[in-house]
Amino acid sequence: MTHGALSTAEFDALMRPLGPFEPRPHLAVGVSGGADSLALALLAAGWTAARGGRVTALVVDHGLRGESRAEAALACRRLAGLGIAAELLALRGLARGPRLAERARAARHDRLRQACAAAGILHLLLGHHAGDQAETVAIRLAARSQPAGLAGMAALRETAEVRLLRPLLTIAPGRLRATLAAAGIGWTDDPSNHDEAAQRARIRRLRADADGDGPVTMAMGQAAAWRGAARARAERAAAALLAARARLLPEGCAILSPGPIEAGALAALIGMLSGAERPPSLRQVAPLAARPAPATIGGVRLLPAGRLGDGWLLAREAAALAPPMPATVGTVWDRRFRWSGGGPSDGTIGVPSDGTIAVPSDGTIAVPSDGTIGVSLGALGADSAGLRRLSSLPAAVLRTLPALRHHGILVAVPHLRYYADPAWRDCRVAFEPALPAAGGAFMAAW
Repeated sequence: MTHGALSTAEFDALMRPLGPFEPRPHLAVGVSGGADSLALALLAAGWTAARGGRVTALVVDHGLRGESRAEAALACRRLAGLGIAAELLALRGLARGPRLAERARAARHDRLRQACAAAGILHLLLGHHAGDQAETVAIRLAARSQPAGLAGMAALRETAEVRLLRPLLTIAPGRLRATLAAAGIGWTDDPSNHDEAAQRARIRRLRADADGDGPVTMAMGQAAAWRGAARARAERAAAALLAARARLLPEGCAILSPGPIEAGALAALIGMLSGAERPPSLRQVAPLAARPAPATIGGVRLLPAGRLGDGWLLAREAAALAPPMPATVGTVWDRRFRWSGGGPSDGTIGVPSDGTIAVPSDGTIAVPSDGTIGVSLGALGADSAGLRRLSSLPAAVLRTLPALRHHGILVAVPHLRYYADPAWRDCRVAFEPALPAAGGAFMAAW
């Protein structure tokens, strides 16, 4: 077994399949201050510099321990010493309790994606390695995951904000520490990684393979790679099938042609339309895929398409929708619809000719100092009854459309081209699902 530092050529070989990259790439690297992410930042900085690009390190302070802020600041100083720009991101509101490690990881990844989107960075690199992959597979085995889940973490994952890249999934962690040692760089071990209140930490102790190159770790990594290849083939097949059988509508629903359909393709379509983090299991979907019928599954309703065409309408279940939320530019509601802004720019909202908006005596509504103009984004709901003349979509879809309200008063439903005031006509709310259905071929067909 080799424990030597990872070479420039080896890292290039790991990055090459994860492209394409822009000519002078600007990459973000999520850095915890531990050896794995620091080594990744070092390797990525050299890789981008050779191509005229640069790296921004994003250091997250999770705030769960008193020392976490100082540790994050130390990581920033170490990065600065390497000539790597670093940004310190703070997490707030994480409370101790059940599933703390899982919740903290999700919050950290959300914060990293938000920072990338704000900076216009397309690629976010994460430092998961072979040991992490083996633990992920073990966790999913214990949870009786379906075969696609047993492929572990993907080296490349597309999200609405960024492309998540994990180039080190086949690399033993001992080699990452050796890479830092060869460069004379120190690191900080987070004690929470050994807190056996978390399932991953318990599995790490049982794995008893600190260097991450033992036979069990390597075997589980290889099994994940095989399953990953099978998962990729299945996703390509599902994408081709959905491109032929399904028609996506910008209102966040889809028309599926009549007849049985492969369960994986239907699960992918349901997962996308629901805004869920992952599609429903094949066990749940298989009976419905074999014999489509009116049903509700995974937050999505399956209904006869009626006047929309032959086959089936798949639409979001109204009862499962997210509640309304304060809207600023970039707000994503129900994990599916993004408001890209628009609306009054002069700080006022005029009185519409039909008098549907109650306004102060001077005919204007002032914009608060925080710029949010008191706007919320949520479901059209019962207000859809008065707007049915604007669309041929059934009531089951109309109720679920995203709507903008100002201080509780309906001002815009962009998908219906309804604007209570002309100043709102440049509003844009786009369907951007958190979980694209089976990849590029289907979305390209849309």
